[in-house]
Amino acid sequence: MTTNPKKVMDSKISLKEKVGYGLGDAASSMFWKIFSMYLMFFYTDVFGIAPAVVGTMFLITRIWDSCFDPLVGIIADRTKSRWGKFRPYLLWTAIPFAIIGVLTFYTPDFDEKGKIIYAYVTYSLMMMIYSIINVPYASLLGVMSGDRKERTTLSSYRMVFAFGGSLLALWLIEPLVNHFGGSLNSKTGWLYTIIVFGIITTIFFWSCFFLTKERVQPINDEKPNLKEDLNDLLKNRPWWILLGAGIGALVFNSIRDGAAVYYFKYYVSSTVSYSFNILGENFAMTPTTLYLVLGQAANIIGVIAATPIANKIGKKKTFFGAMALAAILSVFFYYIGKENIVLIMVFQVMISICAGCIFPLIWSMYADSADYSEWKQGRRATGLIFSASSMSQKFGWTIGGAATGWLLGYFGFQANVVQTVTAQNGILLMLSILPAIAAALSVLFIIFYPLSEEKLQTIEDELNTKRNLNK
Repeated sequence: MTTNPKKVMDSKISLKEKVGYGLGDAASSMFWKIFSMYLMFFYTDVFGIAPAVVGTMFLITRIWDSCFDPLVGIIADRTKSRWGKFRPYLLWTAIPFAIIGVLTFYTPDFDEKGKIIYAYVTYSLMMMIYSIINVPYASLLGVMSGDRKERTTLSSYRMVFAFGGSLLALWLIEPLVNHFGGSLNSKTGWLYTIIVFGIITTIFFWSCFFLTKERVQPINDEKPNLKEDLNDLLKNRPWWILLGAGIGALVFNSIRDGAAVYYFKYYVSSTVSYSFNILGENFAMTPTTLYLVLGQAANIIGVIAATPIANKIGKKKTFFGAMALAAILSVFFYYIGKENIVLIMVFQVMISICAGCIFPLIWSMYADSADYSEWKQGRRATGLIFSASSMSQKFGWTIGGAATGWLLGYFGFQANVVQTVTAQNGILLMLSILPAIAAALSVLFIIFYPLSEEKLQTIEDELNTKRNLNK
């Protein structure tokens, strides 16, 4: 069976639209990366909350937020507007996203109980607004093109811009906080820095809205039925396997990300800094910032490499190889001496290249699982599948984020003091052995992923034929 040429042409995405779609994840990733790298540090060292309390807060609020994702997906699937199902949320939610982000990093002068309550409320609201804008954004990938290779390319653009946004955030976060407040522990510095990022994210989300289009329509026009949508999801074996693999990959990343700032402040304790100039202002780049920036730059290399490798050997093999290598390198990271800054940076680059390969693949594979469900069941619920996929990602982030706080407490971490040998070794484990275990679990799941490239081609051809017949 051959694909209708006109349909393939209709599925092609212009460079302008790919860039526009990428800007949406650049916006999301700025805040996501600041949360994953710095929020634990902000709560413990700036706002003054105990790490175990923060870990528990992450667990409770993120579990609720993860369960909130499918609700957003269900609503988005039923949204009707002149702009489509998913794009309107980029327009409507951009400003609330920025405002609540700023409130999350505002530090009112409350007592300990008041601080905890404020953190719970603002962080919960931030995660909910993140879902309201990010679930429709992720779902947009599934309706911009029906061509699986085009979607892999589109996903790669998304990830390049995501890591580009993260790179920009991590490159500027410490210099801006220091510039506005004088030190990384400055409350004022954090507040004004997040205001700057809030303005940038609003512009990026609106650009994504204006530059993208929704093209793919369901093969049948029956009204969505929630019970049947959920039943189809439960029967979607490829999605369940991606669920496990995705959680493993997110735990791998979130533990490494959450421990990185502590690793340099309390374990490496390097005082070396690197200066650069922006608009006549001098900014100092610490080893922490260099480590994080190199990681994001290496992530981008991994994202760019993912598409040609996957097109040659398949998505499953590429995913398997990248995560397996990340696990091995993470084990070796444990044995690097803290005085060997160069080798630390080299391993950060290699591990981050592997991690970067994963993300365009997994979101493209989720889009494939949506096609599989439509091909198998005759019904399409893109928003639900992507929201459930986002939920799984957040569960991985939840487990990793909560574990970071609990592990710091377990190893005896105390903020802003010299750490014990046990605490220092625990922080090292959180950059090496513990993420390696999570990566190995991700590899174990992906072994059982059933959608080969040949199977996906058959599914794509048959769905295109059905859609052309229904025109």
